[in-house]
Amino acid sequence: MNNWIVLVMALPTSQATERMRAWRALKACGAAVLRDGVYLLPDEPACRDHLASVEKDIASTNGTAFLLPIVDPNGERFINLFDRGMDYLQLSQEIENCRALLNEATVGTCSKTVRKLRKQLAQLTAIDFFPTDLKVQTSTALTELEVSISRAISPEEPTDSNQPITVLERAEYQGRVWATRKRPWIDRLASAWLIRRFIDSDAQLLWLAHANDCPAHALGFDFDGAQFSHTGNLVTFETLMASFQIVAPGVSRVAALVHYMDVGGIQPPEATGVERVMSGLRETMLDDDQLLAAAGAIFDGLLNGFVKEDASNA
Repeated sequence: MNNWIVLVMALPTSQATERMRAWRALKACGAAVLRDGVYLLPDEPACRDHLASVEKDIASTNGTAFLLPIVDPNGERFINLFDRGMDYLQLSQEIENCRALLNEATVGTCSKTVRKLRKQLAQLTAIDFFPTDLKVQTSTALTELEVSISRAISPEEPTDSNQPITVLERAEYQGRVWATRKRPWIDRLASAWLIRRFIDSDAQLLWLAHANDCPAHALGFDFDGAQFSHTGNLVTFETLMASFQIVAPGVSRVAALVHYMDVGGIQPPEATGVERVMSGLRETMLDDDQLLAAAGAIFDGLLNGFVKEDASNA
């Protein structure tokens, strides 16, 4: 790395609020401090935009700021200033602490904690300009913790299969019986909605007390041994999308939401609100058909909103 961008800034000591705002913005974008009032980032478009935003903000408050590109022939001189190793080690320790506390009684608390950890990891990786193996190790540890929590919440959750996905014709899957485990949560609810909305509008849903109760004539989904379940890093909803080549507008955003709520990963902005609503429905509706109807209305609304939002941004 030879090319860098430097922000040289000065604000009167009386402008404490403005100084704090600038400091927080620089910290959030991962800028290194060369000395008081001099901040450094790799000369990349996103970094340049971050520093330009701070420069503009300082200028608007009667401060002085200059954005200067520099070339370092050494190439390695500044890289150690961006070492995130200690941050990854601290985050890894928090992940292990959460794992040590995980049991049936603490699963709710651990689930909330892991969402905070996922957000922290996303913030850290965004400013990790020179990643090492620690990034992969920490991400893997967090994913494994998310899976452990998912298993604790739903002990019969399916394990991932590495079987190849076969592309199927929807016309051959009409008016069928589709079976999954009773008391469905997000992946099963979303998959059932997807089936009726995009695959088999006349589908009959069968809620199983146990996965091995699935009748031979039924199409099972979201349990081990089912025709449609977790495949690779795909949840059942995504497996169904791939199997039936569903590419309707907005569905991929529903899939991202379902994936995060089922197994973790990148958090969509709607996730917290949707999870709160779905949890409330599941607690108050003991009939699975009624639960699916209510959840289906939410998925319909999300899909409609995503389609409109994507169209307005096009």
